[in-house]
Amino acid sequence: MQKPSHHILVCCSFRANGTPQGVCHKKGSGQLLQKLEECLADNGLNDVMISAAGCLKVCDRGPAMVVYPEGWWYGNVTEDAVEAIIEQLAVGKPAETYLLS
Repeated sequence: MQKPSHHILVCCSFRANGTPQGVCHKKGSGQLLQKLEECLADNGLNDVMISAAGCLKVCDRGPAMVVYPEGWWYGNVTEDAVEAIIEQLAVGKPAETYLLS
């Protein structure tokens, strides 16, 4: 496998026993995975890897995701936010509105 240009981790609230328990899961973070795939394809970003992650420990601001290698952390992510985030990623910039500080 070729090294991806970016790696996006989406919090799906999985705990050590594998059970989804946190805020991100309850707010539909699992559905964001499909939306990410669609937006990446629409923006020609075929070399980006997406992974469902365990708890990212920002439950009060979930659903959350992080984009590496930049280290951009996003909170309160919705499907509309995913579109904005990926559009900005395509031009090499963060989507400032959704960045966690």
